[in-house]
Amino acid sequence: MTRQDWVRWHDGYDEPGSSLKDRLDIVRRWAGTALDEGASQVVSLCAGQGRDLLPVLAAHPRRGQVRARLVELDERNAAAARSAAPEGVEVVCGDASVTDAYAGAVPADLVLACGIFGNITDDDIRRTVAVLPQLCAPGAMVIWTRGRHEPDLVPVICEWFEGHGFERVAAEGEGTEYGVGVHRYAGPPVALEPGARMFTFVR
Repeated sequence: MTRQDWVRWHDGYDEPGSSLKDRLDIVRRWAGTALDEGASQVVSLCAGQGRDLLPVLAAHPRRGQVRARLVELDERNAAAARSAAPEGVEVVCGDASVTDAYAGAVPADLVLACGIFGNITDDDIRRTVAVLPQLCAPGAMVIWTRGRHEPDLVPVICEWFEGHGFERVAAEGEGTEYGVGVHRYAGPPVALEPGARMFTFVR
């Protein structure tokens, strides 16, 4: 199996009309909505270069009131995110799949889980969804992505979220290559379990 180059993977964001660019635009729109609604604590799992959040936050009038932690394993991507991060954003080069990476940064009002669900097993998607309440403040928005190739798992993932205390806000991208899901956590506070692993990348 060829190892994925997660730096070059970002090149699709710079191609006008690419499905990855279209997905990015949707994620940014929803991140902006969360900030408009008052989100002040943000965490991003497998954040890459931070393109889902950083430009939105840098341009937002509430940027000085927001604290964020971006967790990314690839040192090159973490360095790129750090160089673009406005004040109040912490970029951690570490394993985003383990709950320890979020100690001191949760519960969050906005959780970004983009670029993950297409790279892990279905069982790990379910496990991650089950753990996400530990990262969420009541009312938190979770934005996640998954390719819509057949079999399209987006509707099923929505059901998994809704079985763990989340309410569906949107599921976008039907008929395209990429789906973007938005859920709001409607359950009670859940303590962070140290050392819990949510997923393992399979490519």
